[in-house]
Amino acid sequence: MEYKYTSKSVDDTLRLAENLESEKFPNMVICLEGELGSGKTVFTKGFATALGIEETITSPTFTIIKEYLNGELPLYHMDVYRLEEAEDDIGITDYFHKGGVTIIEWADNIKDKLPKERLEIKFKVIDENTRILLFEAYGEKYEELCNAVL
Repeated sequence: MEYKYTSKSVDDTLRLAENLESEKFPNMVICLEGELGSGKTVFTKGFATALGIEETITSPTFTIIKEYLNGELPLYHMDVYRLEEAEDDIGITDYFHKGGVTIIEWADNIKDKLPKERLEIKFKVIDENTRILLFEAYGEKYEELCNAVL
């Protein structure tokens, strides 16, 4: 099922991420898609802050994966923009079963590695401040999460 949310500011996106975090569960996977500057890292910052992570959240473009282990649950933040689909040797799929929350920017680049159950969020830029976020829930837990928050 698809859900839609209109964010009118960075604060809206941060609040939405914080609300989603309130429904978190171990092994949660959130896949973010959208052009550069559309709000993917802003969303991750909001989620991380709500988890209690105090470190500065930046996009892990060159490191691919950043681990934040000091929150309520571990957060595994991935940016797979530079990754080729054939690259299996860095263990991305291992993170889906480590008991934390995995947030993947540019997730459409590794579609074949994503778990069957996940939440996909597509960010569409409308203007300088406005974004449309399209949510697609794969699996009952993610449907329940969207129904609770959106």
